Amino acid sequence: EHISVVKTYWNAPVMPKGQGLKAVDLFNAIESGKVKFVWIMGTNPVVSMPNRGQVERALSKCDMVVVSDIVESNDTLNYAHIALPASGWSEKDGTVTNSERRISRQRGILPPPGSAKHDWQILCEVAGKMGFGEAFNFTHPSQIFCEYAGLTGYQNNGKRQLDLSPLQALSEAQYNGLSPLQWPFQNAVLNTPSPSAKLSANNKPNLISKRPFEDKQFSTPSGKAKLIPVVYKAPLQVTSGAYPFIANSGRARD
Repeated sequence: EHISVVKTYWNAPVMPKGQGLKAVDLFNAIESGKVKFVWIMGTNPVVSMPNRGQVERALSKCDMVVVSDIVESNDTLNYAHIALPASGWSEKDGTVTNSERRISRQRGILPPPGSAKHDWQILCEVAGKMGFGEAFNFTHPSQIFCEYAGLTGYQNNGKRQLDLSPLQALSEAQYNGLSPLQWPFQNAVLNTPSPSAKLSANNKPNLISKRPFEDKQFSTPSGKAKLIPVVYKAPLQVTSGAYPFIANSGRARD
């Protein structure tokens, strides 16, 4: 059902029907030759991934490695056939959403240096070269945000917690002046024919946040919360007077 919704909204006839490869599995597939093209954006996997030797072998065998980064050289860029200059944190322009669902407008404080571009601009240019320019003709991040906001509300009718559709008709000026907002909104599901009717007279969204699950209805078929009991297991490695610290590389999940 979700695949069908996205396919219809975006008028995209070819949609993935399953998961993509997770990072470790992806580099296994690159090394075995199943994946022949990889585009690495905003990460340095030769350093950050477990089993560095295997990651290096995979990238050295890959037919095409594209790396978008904000530095001139690093361990992963050593394997790039094409290096693209991206924009850094202080140069980015868009929105960020934190773990409490608060959307904040982020404005760049510095222009991207040299020929650097934002990731969305790079993707739009590549998409245009591939013949998908009509679907990727964005000229401002507000247009991308509004399209995304519309998708969250498309065929939703209260079925999905995330519904930003009241924001789908923001003008560029309204987007630029957006104050922090926390979803879900109390009036997220509206049947007004024009999304612009959801904007207040002072030219800013007049939306009130609500606490999720306040009505004790959860995002499950029954509407009830699923509580999972767990049994505590003590760590296999414990500290002692002689060894008071435990080092965690952060890679246990992989």
